[in-house]
Amino acid sequence: MKCKIRKGDLVEVISGPYRARKGEPALRGRVLEVYPKASRVLVEGVNHLVHHEKVQSTQGGQTGGIIEREEPIHISNIALVDPKTDKPVRVGIETQDDGRRVRVTRGRNSSGSIVE
Repeated sequence: MKCKIRKGDLVEVISGPYRARKGEPALRGRVLEVYPKASRVLVEGVNHLVHHEKVQSTQGGQTGGIIEREEPIHISNIALVDPKTDKPVRVGIETQDDGRRVRVTRGRNSSGSIVE
């Protein structure tokens, strides 16, 4: 599956437990990693997982404790932020006159600009 969200894009969470509630700002972050086969993306500051790790004394003294890391979220739960309007939008692909394929913002809040 071809993914329209790329590494380094600024995205906003639009669904799930990390989306904005009434009176709160929307949760945004940069895409750190994209997993197109699983339709998931890793976004910084979103979907923290707390893992309790046991001490491994026989394997070279590995320390245990509470480890906090970010987990991937489904691509349908995020939207790309338009660089001009600063609002979440959908993304389409258009072919330029010279044959290049570029990503273009779509939707009600979009400016129709090319996303680099």
